[in-house]
Amino acid sequence: MPRWECAIDADGEVFERVEDLIVHQSIEHERIACKVCGAVLPDGYFAIRHAFDEHSRAEYVRAYDADASEVRRRENVKESIEESADIREVIDRLEGDESAP
Repeated sequence: MPRWECAIDADGEVFERVEDLIVHQSIEHERIACKVCGAVLPDGYFAIRHAFDEHSRAEYVRAYDADASEVRRRENVKESIEESADIREVIDRLEGDESAP
């Protein structure tokens, strides 16, 4: 089973479960503003998901001065998380559902 490392600001904290990583990123790190539309959201997975679900690659590249390899890396992170994570659990935990693991 892969271990999941928080890469925000060189945090480096490691988690056994991806859901724990996403909750950590959402709670322990500052929210950021999307450079494309200004939406304020948690850094990490939710910011990546927003960027690629709500905006085109071209918008992302222009706003973040990113190159193709940076885009691919973030798309791969998003894909890896979505293949492994129970996003419903994450949302329940962030909303304070006491029955969530």
